[in-house]
Amino acid sequence: MVKTAVVILNWNGLSFLKMFLGDVAEKSLSEDTLLYVADNGSTDGSCEWIAEYHKEVKVIRFDKNHGFAEGYNLALKQIDSEYFILLNSDIEVTGGWIKPLISYLDDNPTVASCQPKILSYKNKDHFEYAGAAGGFLDKFGYPFCRGRILSLVEKDSGQYDSPVEIFWSSGACMAVRSDAWKKCGGFDADFFAHMEEIDLCWRFHRMGYKVSFIPQSSVYHIGGGALPYSSPFKTYLNFRNSIYLLYKNLPERNFQWHMFFRKIMDGIAALFFLIKGDVSSFRAVWKAHADARKNIDKLRQKREIIKATGNNVPEDLILNKSIVFEFYIKGHRTFNSLKTKL
Repeated sequence: MVKTAVVILNWNGLSFLKMFLGDVAEKSLSEDTLLYVADNGSTDGSCEWIAEYHKEVKVIRFDKNHGFAEGYNLALKQIDSEYFILLNSDIEVTGGWIKPLISYLDDNPTVASCQPKILSYKNKDHFEYAGAAGGFLDKFGYPFCRGRILSLVEKDSGQYDSPVEIFWSSGACMAVRSDAWKKCGGFDADFFAHMEEIDLCWRFHRMGYKVSFIPQSSVYHIGGGALPYSSPFKTYLNFRNSIYLLYKNLPERNFQWHMFFRKIMDGIAALFFLIKGDVSSFRAVWKAHADARKNIDKLRQKREIIKATGNNVPEDLILNKSIVFEFYIKGHRTFNSLKTKL
């Protein structure tokens, strides 16, 4: 067993591999750290390029695109290590980025996962949307981060430079204890991509683990690598998977009310897309809810299984407010302005 396996899931991401893989290898490989690329059926020559130029990188090949969630599930089953680090292909790492994450996991056995500071590759003094300085949820299931509320991203001025417990660690770059991953079942393959890490972290909390942010490690993320942020399919996955996430994991108290409110809010979002002339995103929201309804029996079964594990989620990790209301009506545009609300 190797101590740490850095695993990059790739699907037709040759351009990103050419940009970043060599640097990741140089700053990651050691006696106790191996680097893997799990290829999700790429057709752009990714595997051939790695074989020619980066023989130090181990490749796991799949014959089709299994999505982010199942792709990682299948890949990690083939890797024997104490820790996994899931790393997006569109990320530039920094020198010594691994040590703070692994040292923290070594020193804190109740922590299942942790993430570094995730900054923007294009605007390096700002946080990046997908994870920033650690993720949280509001009571209606809307995710936000220290350093990113809705679409507003903060400049990094050291305001989040302390390790803290968070609700979810970003799938863009997350270090995971392998035995906790296996105990909690890995990602839910039905999510395909987006929010599967939030779902997993919710299960970590239920099983008594913690999730943390470690600012001593930092990476730079381009974002929207496999799916651009403007993609209607990305919109579809985000809305559908949010319903999946809530239906599976919300506690019984106020469950029906929270689900009803979320549907109203999503309906308003769809209407705004339509008013702006974004018909594709409007259709994506309605398709997301239609497909969630089609899968309601399966979701109900998953909910019953999860309910049996109890509910150990610390209340201070979920905002007992609507982040949309706090942002647009009360003007709380940064995480620090919300701190007394958590």
